[in-house]
Amino acid sequence: MRTCIGAQTQHPKRDMVRLVRTSDGHIVVDPTGKASGSRGVYLSKSKAAAEAAIKNKRFEAAFEQPIMKEDIEAILAFFSKFQ
Repeated sequence: MRTCIGAQTQHPKRDMVRLVRTSDGHIVVDPTGKASGSRGVYLSKSKAAAEAAIKNKRFEAAFEQPIMKEDIEAILAFFSKFQ
């Protein structure tokens, strides 16, 4: 089980999407769940969860750095296909 940082609910790992911080400081979606990154967080497959994580600055807290605007746009674009 993993906890969604957006909705603060628990789900099986296979029902979640992992996001990682890359070595150059970007936060990217890791749909395979296997990308190397210094830190990873999980979001449920929900656009609302992604929006909540951004609105409540949970990415900044989890990754201990500000999130870049282009990373926010990429995350929202990825999660826009989910309800």
